[in-house]
Amino acid sequence: MTSRVSMFLNTLTPKFYVALTGTSSLISGLILIFEWWYFRKYGTSFIEQVSVSHLRPLLGGVDNSAPNSPSSSNGDADSSRQSVSECKVWRNPLNLFRGAEYNRYTWVTGREPLTYYDMNLSAQDHQTFFTCDSDHLRPADAIMQKAWRERNPQARITAAHEALDLEDCATAYILLAEEEATTIVEAEKLFKQALKIGESCYRRSQQLQHHGAQYEAQHRRDTNVLVYIKRRLAMCSRKLGRTREAVKMMRDLMKEFPLLSMFNIHENLLESLLELQNYADVQAVLAKYDDISLPKSATICYTAALLKARAVSDKFSPEAASRRGLSTAEMNAVEAIHRAVEFNPHVPKYLLEMKSLILPPEHILKRGDSEAIAYTFFHLQHWKRVEGALNLLHCTWEGTFRMIPYPLEKGHLFYPYPVCTETADRELLPTVFHEVSVYPKKELPFFILFTAGLCSFTAMLALLTHQFPELMGVFAKAFLSTLFAPLNFIMEKVESILPSSLWHQLTRI
Repeated sequence: MTSRVSMFLNTLTPKFYVALTGTSSLISGLILIFEWWYFRKYGTSFIEQVSVSHLRPLLGGVDNSAPNSPSSSNGDADSSRQSVSECKVWRNPLNLFRGAEYNRYTWVTGREPLTYYDMNLSAQDHQTFFTCDSDHLRPADAIMQKAWRERNPQARITAAHEALDLEDCATAYILLAEEEATTIVEAEKLFKQALKIGESCYRRSQQLQHHGAQYEAQHRRDTNVLVYIKRRLAMCSRKLGRTREAVKMMRDLMKEFPLLSMFNIHENLLESLLELQNYADVQAVLAKYDDISLPKSATICYTAALLKARAVSDKFSPEAASRRGLSTAEMNAVEAIHRAVEFNPHVPKYLLEMKSLILPPEHILKRGDSEAIAYTFFHLQHWKRVEGALNLLHCTWEGTFRMIPYPLEKGHLFYPYPVCTETADRELLPTVFHEVSVYPKKELPFFILFTAGLCSFTAMLALLTHQFPELMGVFAKAFLSTLFAPLNFIMEKVESILPSSLWHQLTRI
């Protein structure tokens, strides 16, 4: 056996090595080109897809991810989506109370839950919503106009008390309810006092709104104040367990001021309805606000996914689904989860408790980590309440990233994921004790990297063999001799053990 291996190696010429390595390099290059083209077009490796979809089931494996079929992108169909401001910061519809909730966290942990940038945005919001050019005509409003600009919380509270010493002022009560009240019960009492004054001012300015630009500005300010007070009162009721009362207050507010969609009151309503497990009304609200012309949010997308998952999640099994395929209802649920994950990919890790939650900021960046925190902070309990919903999410959410080859350049259902979200989220979130989530980078499949390495290695061997044929021949013989050394050793042992006649018959076979 040893003599035959030596004879075979001695008969190989340098031309054979050149031809062998050159052919291997050519084949590897062709495979690499095909794999790269397939990955660019469909977002997955062809070899990986074949092995997972066809070979793995034959070997008894189960794929826990969603079915991954190449799908065409319609992200280019609506070019108007590109005009959306990518990093517009929105007021968090479910922001907490500073005095009763954010400050309580600071007392316990010694950490500041809100960043300076976030609080500065809130100060700008307060000046926009609660002040107007005619505030100098009323002494209390003039003091509050300065109070909203104060950076020191104690200075703002002191100014609010000074305004109330002069006359009843709705915005002064708002500030005290938000920042001085240490419990939700105290905040609710102050908001109820603000409501009486706010309604009186609103009725008075409503009668004068058409008498000039000054009165129009006053009416706009009084409307904002009234809506804010009623909304916060509804949130107090929700936090104190009076959920049905909160739902009624929110519905009445939406009917009374239907054009003030910028406050996103429907998101508060959705959360309260989910708490009541009134899924039919949740679906009705989604049917109204989950519209192509309206800006999406994590609340809209993930609530829609939760409702569709609820229909199948209690009986969903990844093993059974891999054997029989997905039913229509399961496919709808998986597609809804993919849609939600494409809109905001950071939410699943918080829902699945793979990443720690922190208190939500007062402002959020849609599709960003800040929005994911704000959504999960209030909706995790609703996902846990639906049996099997988190299991279905766990089995399917990662499949989204294989469906979208280049989400930063071209989306599947939404416009491309904004690249500036990480920078904005670092301004909104306390990075001292929270690691900001970033969009999952799409890594090249192992087979593409392996093929590229194999192609480069064989090309290098072909080049070296062409330049130094005799030296490479010696290396090749040495390598093959080393490779066959264990086999030669085994064969020698077998020859010494077996009778020579039997061994002779086996070698002839």
